[in-house]
Amino acid sequence: MDVELAQERMLLLADRFSMDLAEGRAWTRRTDAFGTMAKIGSFLSRPKDEDFETVYRERRLQPFYHIACTTTMTYERAKDYRVPVDSNVIQVEADGKTHAVDTGAFIISGTERCHDEVHRAAYYDAISGQAEPGAALYLGHSSTLIDAEILARTAADGAVVVPPQAKASMLVRDVLANSIERITADRVLEERLSIHHIDLYYRPVYAFRYRWQGKEAVVEFDGVTGETKVGGSTFEQFLGRAVDAEFLINAGVEAAGILIPGARLAEIVISKSIKAAKAK
Repeated sequence: MDVELAQERMLLLADRFSMDLAEGRAWTRRTDAFGTMAKIGSFLSRPKDEDFETVYRERRLQPFYHIACTTTMTYERAKDYRVPVDSNVIQVEADGKTHAVDTGAFIISGTERCHDEVHRAAYYDAISGQAEPGAALYLGHSSTLIDAEILARTAADGAVVVPPQAKASMLVRDVLANSIERITADRVLEERLSIHHIDLYYRPVYAFRYRWQGKEAVVEFDGVTGETKVGGSTFEQFLGRAVDAEFLINAGVEAAGILIPGARLAEIVISKSIKAAKAK
């Protein structure tokens, strides 16, 4: 099998909003964040602004993976075709051969040439490793290529850069496994696996944790779409910590090597291309 591997990339989605705007939008959802009890209390006696305390706020870069590949198979297989004929036909001359008729049909043998292409695109939460198909909508927004230095500067400026916990090579392996389908073939003419994208995206998220009557709740604001939602998490444990980009290196090669014997022969080429890109 021929294997074509894309170079792993990191991309940063453009932040379309400011902290002040995000905090203002989140503040309007603070009562919702505390659930039914807060809504009942609001109905009976509307809570005052001073009843709520903002105990923590953050702007973070939250990661997800976009992985896409195509498998291409061209192959041949022998096939017998049953050709129906009229009830009074007892034999048929075709292609210089005599074919006997049995139960109203005769059999002709041939060779089929088949071409299959299977496209797969998957999105994963880079923290939990769970499928996140909704992340596909972010690809319609502006993004820029980044590297570890840019992430380090962003963290130094006060943003929380959340490191991916899910291993890229394992996610790539899952996508590949779902892309390789079983075929019936007598001769394989072409067998190619192309991994188009192994991309780690970072998207801006604003999060605000409020305290009310001794309880705490979080409201998040999406820095790309402008959507506000109650619930979620904060990641202050990563505040000021830089992210090591080495987790992406050779992710495609490792995954292909698990599924396809000999695929690691491409590792030297891939490693050199990554080093060359860093040197530019």
